[in-house]
Parts: sequence; C-alpha cells; structure tokens
Amino acid sequence: MVSLRFPAATFPRLPPPRPPSHPAFAAALAAAAAAAAAAAAAASLTLTAKSAGRPPLPHPAPLWASISLADGVAPGSVEPRTGAAFPAETSGGRRLLGVGLRRTTILGLKSIDVYAFGVYADDHDLRQLREKYQKLPVSQLKENAELINDALERDIRMTVRLQIVYGRLSIRSVRSAFEKSVGSRLQKFGGSDTNELLQSFVSLFKDEYKLPKGSVIELSRESSHVLKISIEGEELGSIQSKLLCKSILDLYIGDDPFDKNAKESVQENMASILKN
Repeated sequence: MVSLRFPAATFPRLPPPRPPSHPAFAAALAAAAAAAAAAAAAASLTLTAKSAGRPPLPHPAPLWASISLADGVAPGSVEPRTGAAFPAETSGGRRLLGVGLRRTTILGLKSIDVYAFGVYADDHDLRQLREKYQKLPVSQLKENAELINDALERDIRMTVRLQIVYGRLSIRSVRSAFEKSVGSRLQKFGGSDTNELLQSFVSLFKDEYKLPKGSVIELSRESSHVLKISIEGEELGSIQSKLLCKSILDLYIGDDPFDKNAKESVQENMASILKN
C-alpha cells in the first residue's frame, strides 16, 4: 500500500601609499623584524629536530581552517574530486556520516561526475542499535554487514543530500536515472510487481524543475518509513513505503553502492556513534 502526500504548490590595485614617517611606523618596523626573527628561529628548530631524528614542532592551523569550521564545513565534509562541501548537520539535526560521488558513463566512452552526495542520520535513532552491537568493538563494527542491513531496515531517520556538479543535467535525466537505479533495487527487494511504486516516485520529478550546477536534492526517510523528496528546499511530495526507502538508501550504502569509499565512511561513523 503506497500513500502519496503532496504539499501546497509554491511556484516559482593603486599604487601602495607611502608609509608614514612617524614613530608609529618605526615601531611597526621593529615588530616586523621581531616576527621575522621568531620565524627564523622556528625554522632552525624544525631543521634541528629533523636532523636529530625527531618530528618537527607542530605548526598552528592556518586562518582559513578556522574560517571553514566557523562556516559549518567540518573535516571530511568536502567531496575531494569535485570540492562540493556538505554541512556537518542538516537543519533537522542529522549528522553527516560520509560523502561520495555519483559518476556515470555516456555511450560507454566518457565518464562524467553527476553529483556529489552526503549521507546523514539521526544520532538518537541510530542508538536504537546500541544494545544489539554493544559487545562488539569498533574494529568489528566497521566490517559488520549486518549493521548496514539494520540501518536499511530499521525506522531510522536518514537523509541523502545530492549536490549537482554536472552543469548540463536536466530533470528528465534525473528522472530516467532514478527509474533505472531505483527500479533495479525495488525488484531486488520486492520482486517484479513494483512498477506502480517506482512511477509514484519518479513522477514527482516534473519537467518544471531546473537543476543548475550547485542545486540540492534531498531524499529523506522520515519516521514510519515516509520518504520525503525536495529540491532546493521545496518539497515535491512524500511517499510512505518501507520498500522504497530501503531501495533508495541501498544505492548509497548497500551491497553495490555508487561510491564504496563513501559507504565505508558511513559505516565507520555509525560504529563510532554506537560506541560513544
């Protein structure tokens, strides 16, 4: 039984100035000289440490690193190939577990980057699994296939955030790609009689929606296995179906994921949450 819910529609340089010749400038020069001397001393210490076989003294973090963290970009939240950045948490408080990249091949010749993605989950919901896995060390949880299967099956709120990185992607291409990928997962878990459910999902991606580079699509499993779909914050609709939720999440963290490194990162972070 599939229930569809639709929200109300909401359409849509100068030469450098001469330095002042007063005492303050002399003081500034003195400060600069002192800073240069300190830097030289630090370099000497580093070289000495290396020659003695000891690791060099640590350097302070650069300013840009602090700025990035202040802007909500946490370590590991940038997809390395495309540079697409993902927030450490969603607006609903779900934590980022891993990032990856969806690539495809055109006519079997050219490979393109389609979108980067981030997988998020609700900490509280994940801890439902703590009792089952509490006796296992993190090292084993990272390799435990049953953990991922439980994440797919249980009523755990999760979001997959897709960030478009291919500038010529159309909504029609997205619809077609989902019809193929989600359709194969629906058949994998639910058999052949799943076309109606598939069409209820792909039909939400109407031609009126545009997807310029940087656009964000969110596929969220809410409580009671309700799948909510949005583009750029605008909700397209929702479908209550455990099978559909599992099939979509399986694309990113299942047995044959779009990005295996992303899946490994997701499972590693799940294990850390369960042990903390």
